[in-house]
Amino acid sequence: MTTFKKKLIETSLPLEAINAETARESNVRHSKPATLHHYWARRPHVNTRAVLFAQLVDDPASRPDEFPTIEAQDAERARLHALMEKLVVWENSNDQTLLEQVRNEIRKSNGGELPAMLDPFAGGGAIPLEAQRLGLEAHASDLNPLAVLINKALIEIPPKFAGRPPVFPDAAIAQTGWERAEGLAEDVRRYGAWLRDEAERRLGRLYPKVQAEGGTEHTAIAWIWARTVKSPNPANPIEVPLLRSWWLSKKKGKEAWVHAEVVNGKVHYEVRHDAEGPGPEDDGTVGRQGATSIADGTPIDLKYIRAEAKAGRMGVHLIAVVGEAPRGRVYASPSEEHIIAARVARPDGVPTAELPLQAPSFRVQAYGFKTWADLFTNRQLVTLTTLSDLIAEAREEVLTDAIAAGVLSDKRLEDGGTGAEAYADAVATYLAMAIDKLADLNNSLTRWSQTAQCPLQLFSRHAIPMVWDFPEANPLGTASGSFIVILEGFARAMRGNLFSPTDVPSGEVRQADAMTRSYSGVAVSTDPPYYDNIGYSDLSDFFYVWLRRSLASIHGKTVGTMLTPKAEELVANPYRHDGRLGAEKFFISGFNAVFARIRETANISLPLTVYYAYKQQDVSDDGASSTGWHTLLHGLIDAGWEVTATWPMRTERTARIISFGTNALASSIVLACRPRSMNAPTTTRRAFIATLRSELPSALRTLMQGSIAPVDLAQAAIGPGISVFSRYARVREADGSDMNVKDALLLVNATLDDVIGDQESDFDSETRFAIKWYRQYGWSPENSGTALQLAQSSGTSIGALERGGIFEAKGGRARLFSPSQLNGAWDVTADDHISVWEATVRLAAVMAKDGADKVAELLTTVQTRVNLDAVKELGFLLFHEAEKKKDSKDAGLFNGLVGAWGDVNEQARKFAAATPRQGSQQSFDFDDMEG
Repeated sequence: MTTFKKKLIETSLPLEAINAETARESNVRHSKPATLHHYWARRPHVNTRAVLFAQLVDDPASRPDEFPTIEAQDAERARLHALMEKLVVWENSNDQTLLEQVRNEIRKSNGGELPAMLDPFAGGGAIPLEAQRLGLEAHASDLNPLAVLINKALIEIPPKFAGRPPVFPDAAIAQTGWERAEGLAEDVRRYGAWLRDEAERRLGRLYPKVQAEGGTEHTAIAWIWARTVKSPNPANPIEVPLLRSWWLSKKKGKEAWVHAEVVNGKVHYEVRHDAEGPGPEDDGTVGRQGATSIADGTPIDLKYIRAEAKAGRMGVHLIAVVGEAPRGRVYASPSEEHIIAARVARPDGVPTAELPLQAPSFRVQAYGFKTWADLFTNRQLVTLTTLSDLIAEAREEVLTDAIAAGVLSDKRLEDGGTGAEAYADAVATYLAMAIDKLADLNNSLTRWSQTAQCPLQLFSRHAIPMVWDFPEANPLGTASGSFIVILEGFARAMRGNLFSPTDVPSGEVRQADAMTRSYSGVAVSTDPPYYDNIGYSDLSDFFYVWLRRSLASIHGKTVGTMLTPKAEELVANPYRHDGRLGAEKFFISGFNAVFARIRETANISLPLTVYYAYKQQDVSDDGASSTGWHTLLHGLIDAGWEVTATWPMRTERTARIISFGTNALASSIVLACRPRSMNAPTTTRRAFIATLRSELPSALRTLMQGSIAPVDLAQAAIGPGISVFSRYARVREADGSDMNVKDALLLVNATLDDVIGDQESDFDSETRFAIKWYRQYGWSPENSGTALQLAQSSGTSIGALERGGIFEAKGGRARLFSPSQLNGAWDVTADDHISVWEATVRLAAVMAKDGADKVAELLTTVQTRVNLDAVKELGFLLFHEAEKKKDSKDAGLFNGLVGAWGDVNEQARKFAAATPRQGSQQSFDFDDMEG
């Protein structure tokens, strides 16, 4: 096979800089492309940008004619790293000078061309958008029509109309010059306001004003409802309100809560404002075990509630109305006027498609919800259908104004047009997405935030759970949950740094099955579906049913089906594929087909990059642990790919500390893959193990010295381990059969245990003793004689351990001091003897109690007494031991310290720089101490 130049991603990355900027991005809450529409498991933009650049640019060692010496190669690598460090800064996302420099680097490595890049599982669109930002010919495809429309809105539509002024009458005079998608954004905002005003003209009567206690009138923000069932007590059969909390606002000085009492067999609700509201023991009426009647305390089983709901006997009570005031919120008791305003008939043409009978993370079917329309109140359905139907009228307004502004009329958007007709279609597309966003905040499964005092969207997680009490937002108002607020968010996002890169060609987006589409002439970077963790198509239907109503005449080819495709969706759904084994078989065969097709037809002069980003665990029939991503690895290797590099990428906020057993990763892993040589050798199990033990330890130590969190290490170790496994055509077992991925990973895990265990010999004697004691007895007391024997075998003594402040022995019993006993004030300079154990446990305890700032403050002196690399290594080891002991508290403690190590060291640098240095402290250098 042809030998291709090694790319930067296969040798080195400025990982700390990439991770730091990814963490910064995760804290940005506005002006992101994600504002346009919800989707699941989106990639961070700056992270994706860095991977694409490194995937396309040559490593200097692959160009020996230009960089003949190691020194020259290192210097060039440093230059490229510095460029990448600028590229991933959030504020530089549309720095045209920087982007042109980046594009020139890509051209130099690709024969003067900017390659075509495809994501066949495009999802939320981050990879295609960042490919477009780098000047590449961006291609995106997905089977899911919702994902297709999102990608069209990100990479296909904006470049078609870049630089054009808005066509709304007199809007163009608002500023001088319209760059990128600014004109399009302005028209979306203006015609969206027209649409909202037209809806208010037709529906305003449904949303009356709120009258506060003083008699003042206010625009309603939300109506708070509680579901009800009739009490099973025949002696007192009231309609029992079901709600999680009586509190509306817990903001100090502005408390509000609902008082309920039964009057003549009916529940009467009154909003009160005193701070002495319900306590934890009497707050709400329903929990995980069931409900309680407020009339007489009759317990109500959840089975009874479900049966009543399925029989159509679950009702709702209005318990409060929230209004908008100049300085916050006003809360009013429910009135007959507001109850009557909400009492409207269900409109015609609502989404009557049925909910899936079984689907991951769906719970509402058990409570009588049968169709997608059932997730909304009748008033919400009236408003959403009215707004959806107004899309066609808004499009005609845009078309008329565009022609009047001199825009020529030609083909429709779906047919490749760029004139007035296509522009009207484009504006209508974004307006339809705004209605989808409105549906996320205007359904009967949202929650009311007692702190933010606003409705929370349904999709705060990948699920549609049952909700007992819910806010019905005012979509025609001006507060959170309204159409106007959503439009303003759209305008900010479309004008923002990440949306509509400067001077790029329109991307190509199509609805296609990744198993059968063509990959001719394109390089591939993709984040595949997450095995069985997210039911993309089932969840997407919540939005798709409204998009289909709004855009049937605009994107008819994309929204042609009643619901999103299900059977072909490449996730392991046991409900669709004859159980778990059938689902696994479908998933494996599907991924094998995708990766085989990419290998056969794609541009393989560039490596394939594949992300995996979570820890989905199952237990097979033989009791062995496996993951959905093991299946992906199996598909890669069976399709003839070799893993040439793996990189752990931080994808969560730096403040996030993932505790043991949470089934999630703080980091994602990026795999770089090349087609395995047709002449790849065969090897034996014994030879494979020997190679693994030779190469894996250094790779694992590199991971531990980097920014990987302990909780992620076992998952991250898959990469370098499978890299060894995948270079062979086959690995023969002793009986002549082929070793499978599962068995290879068991060997990788065993090597990981060996590597972590080998660290013990490098620690001081007190630390070696403490590790052995913790492994056997944890923090529990044991016989002093046992302690004496273990101390002697570890090269220390009981006295030394006690003087070191980590151990005590008295009355014939002995024990290690627990973290809670070591989390107090610590004068490092006055501590006569500090072991690595003491430093690690104390710092982990302080991290959990006082946070990163306090740890950073201590590090400035701790580093003068012990090696910080040793502290970090012990943190990995102790997490590993706690995980084996199934001690989630200890595991979370040590993961918290090591997972934040890079951030803590950065804070320590700043602290040291701001603190006058005296004596020996003048010379310390954290760069020498860090891994």
